[in-house]
Amino acid sequence: MSELNETALNELVGRVLGDLGGAVSVPLVRIGDALGLYATLKEIGPAKADELAEAAGCAPRYVREWLAAQAASGYVHHEQGRFSLTPEQSLVFAAPDSPVNLIGAFDTAAAMAENQPKVQAAFKTGRGVAWGDQAGCMSCAVARLFRPGYVNALVQDWLPALDGVVDKLKKGAKVADVGCGHGLSTILMAQAFPGSRFTGYDFHPGSIAAATAHVQAHGLTNVHFEVGRAQDFEGRDFDLITCFDCLHDMGDPNAAAAHIRRALKNDGTWMVVEPIAGDTLEENINPVGRLYYSASTMICVPTSLAQETGLALGAQAGEQRLSDVIRSGGFKQVRRAAQTPLNMILEAT
Repeated sequence: MSELNETALNELVGRVLGDLGGAVSVPLVRIGDALGLYATLKEIGPAKADELAEAAGCAPRYVREWLAAQAASGYVHHEQGRFSLTPEQSLVFAAPDSPVNLIGAFDTAAAMAENQPKVQAAFKTGRGVAWGDQAGCMSCAVARLFRPGYVNALVQDWLPALDGVVDKLKKGAKVADVGCGHGLSTILMAQAFPGSRFTGYDFHPGSIAAATAHVQAHGLTNVHFEVGRAQDFEGRDFDLITCFDCLHDMGDPNAAAAHIRRALKNDGTWMVVEPIAGDTLEENINPVGRLYYSASTMICVPTSLAQETGLALGAQAGEQRLSDVIRSGGFKQVRRAAQTPLNMILEAT
C-alpha cells in the first residue's frame, strides 16, 4: 500500500463534506419551493424569519431553521438578521422561466434517491427498471428539470439553427415529437407555429395523460398526444421529427432511427437533443459529466435495459456514438447545429 498523502486525504474529505451539504439540502430546497418560501422571500425581502413565516403561512420556528440552512448553503442572503434573495439566487430558485432555474434538478435528485432500492437490485440481476416503475413521479421531475432549457432555447435558438426548418414551420408543417414526455417541448413549438400540426408520442401512458391535460389547459388546437413507441409509432410524411433528451433512454435506438427515417418526408429533418458529452470518459470528467453519469446510472440505463434490446447508450454516449446510431437508420448527414452547457442539438437529414 502506498504512503498516505495527508493533503490529498484532506482535499477528498473536504470535497465529500461539500457534497454531503448539497445532498442534505435537497429536501430543504424542495420544501422551500413547495411552500412558496423562495417566491415569498423574493417578494417581501429583506425580511426577518418571523416576517417570512407569517407571509408564507408557516410556523416561525421551522422557517428560522430553514433560513439558517439556506444562508449556510449560500442559497439565500443574510445580513443583520434579515434574509433576501440576490438577483442571482432568484434566477436559480424563484424564477420558473429562468434558464438557470434548477428546482427540477432537486426534484430529480430526490426521485433518484427514492429509486435506489430498485436500481440496487437491478445491479445484481442485470435487468432494467421500467420508466413507469421508477420511484416517485420521475417523469414529473424530469419534465421540470428540462423545462427551463426548452423555454429559453427551443424556439429562439435550436429550431432556427436547423436548415430551412423554421420556414417550413411558418408555412405549415407536419411535426412529430417522439418521446415527448409531458409534452412541454411539443406545446412550445405548437404555440410558436400555430399554422403547423404537432403530434406528441410517448410510450408511457401516464406521461401522455399529463401532456393531454397540459394542452387542454393551454387551449391549443394544433397539437395532440398519442401513446406510441419510437420504433413503431403511427404517422407518416412528417416534415420534422424531434427527440428531446430521450434517444439514449430507448431500448432499441437503432430501430427507432430506422422508423423515424421511414416516417419522414425525403426532405424532412430529424432534430435530436441530447445531453452534452465528449466521446470519452476523460472528456466527461467535469461537473456536468458527473451529474449526467449519476443520473444515467439511476435513470437512463435502467430505463433502457427494461425495454427490448436494451442497448443502454447512457446519458453520456457522446456525439460520435449517437451519430452512428442515427446513421444506422438511413440518415446520410448528421451535424451539431447548436449546443448549450447542458445539451447538444443534432440535425439529421
